[in-house]
This record gives sequence, structure tokens and C-alpha cells, in this order.
Amino acid sequence: MKLLGKTALVTGAARGIGKGCSLELARAGANVAINDLTASPEAEATVAEIRAMGRQAVLIEGDVFERPSCESVAARAIEAFGRLDLFVSNPAYSRRGDFLDYDPDLFERVLKGTLFGGFHMGQLVARHMVARGGRGKIVFVSSVHARIPFARSVAYNAAKIGLTHMARTIAAELLPHRINVNVIEPGWIDTPGEHATFGSETISQAGPSLPWGRLGLPEDIGRAAAFLCSDDADYITGTELVVDGGLCLRGAGGAGATEKPK
Repeated sequence: MKLLGKTALVTGAARGIGKGCSLELARAGANVAINDLTASPEAEATVAEIRAMGRQAVLIEGDVFERPSCESVAARAIEAFGRLDLFVSNPAYSRRGDFLDYDPDLFERVLKGTLFGGFHMGQLVARHMVARGGRGKIVFVSSVHARIPFARSVAYNAAKIGLTHMARTIAAELLPHRINVNVIEPGWIDTPGEHATFGSETISQAGPSLPWGRLGLPEDIGRAAAFLCSDDADYITGTELVVDGGLCLRGAGGAGATEKPK
């Protein structure tokens, strides 16, 4: 219960990685404001699971791709708990496509959802933390796409590396306020979005081929978020924690990786 008494806001929290982060923060003792676009059954279920743990949870609807909505989400989360100690930024929007044919409007949409959403909510929450005297934890969920230029992901790759470098900059500027700002870079995680993109059969077949023998789970990312939000990570800021089961090492010659040709 290392987060007992802390209050958190998690964006994009109805399912997948956002839900995993919300549940693990609550499991560590935090009360959690759940943000998602609408009050969907999935979002309501996440709130119910947190309350079943004995923690407080509120559902805050809002589009964190738009600044006015971000202002409303931040204000309502602060009003619900009186303060925010922890913030996990998990908005994302991704569509794959060949670079030569990629729609320019879609490119802007992906950047807006992944990068701009992180900026707006991060700035609003950071302002609150500074105004109440400093200290706090901000975690941005990026991706190994920030490290690996996966084909047909030009917009998402650009958005995620931008998010990672933006977080480093924010961390540098918030040093005087003792606000820790870090990034989690997940690998291939078993989420509803991945099943929709690749199909459940492909997902089930892919796991054994990965270095760790399985896809990651939302709770794997949630546990990393809970660590970075705890006092155990007090001396960690401006860095990236890769949680990918060795995916970035595939091809380096280790077990489960493709060996370099002799």
C-alpha cells in the first residue's frame, strides 16, 4: 500500500493499458479518477473494480484531445479529491498505413491524440501541483515505437518519440518543484485495441514468438506505473522505463531472438 492516501488521475482509463494502470494504482492504495471519452460500460466497470478494493473512484468523461475538455477534466478531478498527487497520461490514437499513401489529416489526428493530449493534460496537472507547493508524480505512457521505426506506423512512431522527448523537457523544467516526470515505453501488450487491429488469432500466435514467450499484460504496465508513482522512485526523473519483455532486444542473439547470420 505504498500509495495509500494518494490521489491519481489516469486518462484513457476504461480499458487496456489505462485500465491496468488504474487498477494497479488502486491496488497500491491510491484513490483514482478515471477519465475516458464517455461513460461506457467498460469505464463504469473499471470504477466498480476500484471501489471493490475499498478505494475511492470517480468517472470523468471528457475528450483529452481538445484543450477546453482537458481543462474540464483536470478541474473535475481536482474537485473530486481536493488535490491530485499522481497523473498517468495514456491518451493515444493510432492508424497504420503506408507512408506514400498516408492521409495528411490522419497524420495530424494521430499526433493530436497522442502528443497534444499529453501536453495539455500534463501542463494542467503540473500547474496544479506547482500551485499547491510542488511535489507529485507524472507518468507518460509512450511506446517502444519511440525506439523502433516500425513500418506503416509513421504517425504513431513520430508521436511517441515526440512524447518521450517532451516528457524529458517537462522533467527538466519541473526539477525545482520536485515533481518526478517519467515515461513508460510498453512493448506489445495484449489489449482490446491490439485484438481489433491484428485479430485475436494473430495475437494468440504471436505470444510464443516473442522473447519473453508472451505478450505483455495491462497489469505489467500498471505495476511499472505504480512503482514510478511511489516514493521508491523518488530519485528517478526524466527517464524511460521500457516494459517490453525483451522485444527491443530481439535480434541481439539472446534466447528467443533471431541470431545474427554468421
